[in-house]
Amino acid sequence: MTTRRLVLLLVLMLGLPASAVAQPAVFLVRHAERADTGAAPAMAGAPAADPDLSEAGRARAASLAVALKDANITAIYATEFKRTQQTAAPIAQVLGLSVIVVPAGSVETLVEKLNALPGNALVVGHSNTVPQVAKALGVKTAVQIPDTEYSDLFVVVRAKEPVLLRLHYR
Repeated sequence: MTTRRLVLLLVLMLGLPASAVAQPAVFLVRHAERADTGAAPAMAGAPAADPDLSEAGRARAASLAVALKDANITAIYATEFKRTQQTAAPIAQVLGLSVIVVPAGSVETLVEKLNALPGNALVVGHSNTVPQVAKALGVKTAVQIPDTEYSDLFVVVRAKEPVLLRLHYR
């Protein structure tokens, strides 16, 4: 994370009520760029069902690890797909944590786990599941992630009235 972005984040956090700053946070990201090298035989040109990350995706996952290494993350969640687990792997390695796999369709179960967690968490999901998780955490602002966007980093401060910050990382 660049110094400029870090200063911006600090300014944003200082603008929050004191009670919100002391609350745990959930970091939400969409998986990094996928390598769609394989196509389904019946649908040539269609994306592969469970592709690995591309070279750019692996670089983005490494960047995420650098950006969040000091965020006091105590749990990392990813879906059953390789691309989410590969996005989470570098930060998990840096922090010495295991990635907890939750089915992409089990947003309610994931949110129950997040609500029971006293510390900060990282959730690596998809363009459709990240908005669902944010909403289930009580965020009132609608979150949309275009299919071509991989740089969004959402921070949900878990307070009585959850606060959403939208940042970008490279």
